[in-house]
Amino acid sequence: MKYVTLKIMIVLCILSLASQATAWHDQTHLAICKATGFDMWYHCAGPDIAKIKAGNIESYNHWFNNSAEVEITPQMVMDQIERYNKRNKILDPEGHILGAIIASLRAYEKDLRSGKYALYHLVYCAHYISDLSMPLHNIAYDDFNEEHHNANDGIVEDTILKEPEKISKHMYPITLRKKDFEADLAREIARVANLSRKLGYKLRAEKRDMTKQEAYIQLGHSASLLRAVLQHYNQVPASAKSAVN
Repeated sequence: MKYVTLKIMIVLCILSLASQATAWHDQTHLAICKATGFDMWYHCAGPDIAKIKAGNIESYNHWFNNSAEVEITPQMVMDQIERYNKRNKILDPEGHILGAIIASLRAYEKDLRSGKYALYHLVYCAHYISDLSMPLHNIAYDDFNEEHHNANDGIVEDTILKEPEKISKHMYPITLRKKDFEADLAREIARVANLSRKLGYKLRAEKRDMTKQEAYIQLGHSASLLRAVLQHYNQVPASAKSAVN
């Protein structure tokens, strides 16, 4: 019994550290959203601010500590949706950013149907999509991750908002069909998550931080996916739609 209690305490201690990990810093989040043409780009750091009061209820939406180091599948994305805005350190120790992206869009659509102001849900979605490309949010929160997390969060923070072309040059078209929107989106979420986790493994194996060039490519993945989502909801100006096509 003492052994079990000790084991639980260790797990909870580790999880409390993991829950405090952020992803890209504020200017980087803003730059990703601005690169897509999203009118509300200036709000895109807000979900990190919300964690001050919402704590782990919000924090768990920002990462997936893939402790088993498995390949992400679209079904894994769908399986996480019901965990949105929930926390359970025992049953859900790894977080659920994959499902949070789709769940936040369901919340957006629900509020739209009921006539409520819904755009803040898109801001949350934009933030989660931005976090999806952060490599250390897609691998286990181990000693390497903890030691290197902050440096990688801020690898381009000081300059990226003034250099949007560093993101836009790495953007590419993504097709999300209206009839199969969630299925296509789940597939694309899994694709970006897998690219991110593989870079995370590379960084860990080489015991180093991202280069700025690696970061720009990652930001391009997030911006490309976010732009496709915004296009689906007609939230991108025509000029932004054609800019990288």
